[in-house]
Amino acid sequence: MQADDSARREAPVPAEGAGVSFVMPVLNEVTYLERAVETVLAQDVPGPTELVLALGPSTDGTTQLAERLADKDARIRLVLNPGADIPRGLNLAISVSTLPTIVRVDAHSELSPGYTRRALETLTRVDAANVGGVMRADGRSPFQRAVARAYNSPIGLGGGAYHGGTREGEAESAYLGVMRRTVIAEVGGFDESIRRGEDWELNLRIRNAGYRVWFDPALSVTYWPRESWVRLAQQFRATGAWRGELVRRFGRRNSLRFFAPPALVGFVALSVVLAILQGAQLVTGWASLLASVFYIPIALYCIAVLAAAIGPGGGKGWRDKLWTLAVLPTMHLSWGCGFLQGALTGARDTVDTSRLNDRNTPLP
Repeated sequence: MQADDSARREAPVPAEGAGVSFVMPVLNEVTYLERAVETVLAQDVPGPTELVLALGPSTDGTTQLAERLADKDARIRLVLNPGADIPRGLNLAISVSTLPTIVRVDAHSELSPGYTRRALETLTRVDAANVGGVMRADGRSPFQRAVARAYNSPIGLGGGAYHGGTREGEAESAYLGVMRRTVIAEVGGFDESIRRGEDWELNLRIRNAGYRVWFDPALSVTYWPRESWVRLAQQFRATGAWRGELVRRFGRRNSLRFFAPPALVGFVALSVVLAILQGAQLVTGWASLLASVFYIPIALYCIAVLAAAIGPGGGKGWRDKLWTLAVLPTMHLSWGCGFLQGALTGARDTVDTSRLNDRNTPLP
C-alpha cells in the first residue's frame, strides 16, 4: 500500500556534482554489451561516474569483451556474479560502487542522450527515491521487431506506464530506475529470493517506507527483445511464474492487469474442453448453446490480435505482420501458464533460461 501524503518522506539529496554509479548485470550479451556500455559512458553527468558490471558465467565471449572494455576505461569496474541471478548481481554491483546515486542499466538496452542528467533533475524536483521512464523496444529482424511492437503496444504487456505512458506522476514501479543509495540501503537492497520482478518488489518496499517512486516520460531507454520464438517463450514463462510468486506473497498489492494472461489461459482451456465435449456429442442442445459463451472472450482476443498485426502498428512487411500474429499469443500464454504455476505452487527455482544459451541466433 502506498504511503499517504502525511507519511511522505523526502529522499536525501546528495550534494550537486556528487556523481553517479551505473550498475549492470551481464550474462551472454556479447552482441549488445559494447553498445550498452558506450551509451552509459557517454552520459553527460555532473560529477564523477563509474560503471560496475556484474559478470555472470557467460559462454559467448561476454566476459572477455567486458575485460577489454574495462582495460580501455578506468570508469568500468568488474565484479563476478557466479550464480547469474539478477538481484544478486545488482546487490554485488551496488556493494562495490561508491557514488550516492545508483542508475540501474541493462546490457540489452541503450540509454538515450541526457537520460541520467534528466533523471537526477527529476529526482530532486519531486523529492523521489526512484525515478524511471519509458522502455522503447526496438528490433533488427522481422521477429524482433514484432516482439518490440508487442512490448510497445497496450495489448502486448497490458499498458504499464513504462511501456508507453505519457503522463508524469507517481508510479507503482520504475523501469530500471535511478535511485538514491541511502534509500536502497535503508530498505535492504534487492531481495535475492526473487529472481524476476525484483524491481517491482524493491519499489513496493520503497513506497511502503514512505518514499516516492516516480515515472517521467521524458526518460527513455531503447530495449532489444529476445531474438527467437523459443527464447521469448522461456522468458515470459519465467516472468509469469515469478509474478505468480509475488501474488502469493503480496496478494492484491499486485495490479489487476497481471491477472489478464492467466484468465486468457483459463478461457483457452475451457474452450478446448468444451469443443471436445461438443464434438463427442456429450454436450448438446441448449446446454451446448449456452456453454458456447466461453468462446466469446477467445474470439474477441483473436480479433484484437489480428487488428494489432494488420493495423498501422503491425509492421510494414508481411513477415513482420505474421510474426506479430505469433508473438502476441506466445507472450500472453507463456506468461499466463507461468503465472498459474507460480501462484499455485510457487516459482521455487524457476529461472529465465533464455539468456543461458551460448549463441544468439536471430530469426530471419
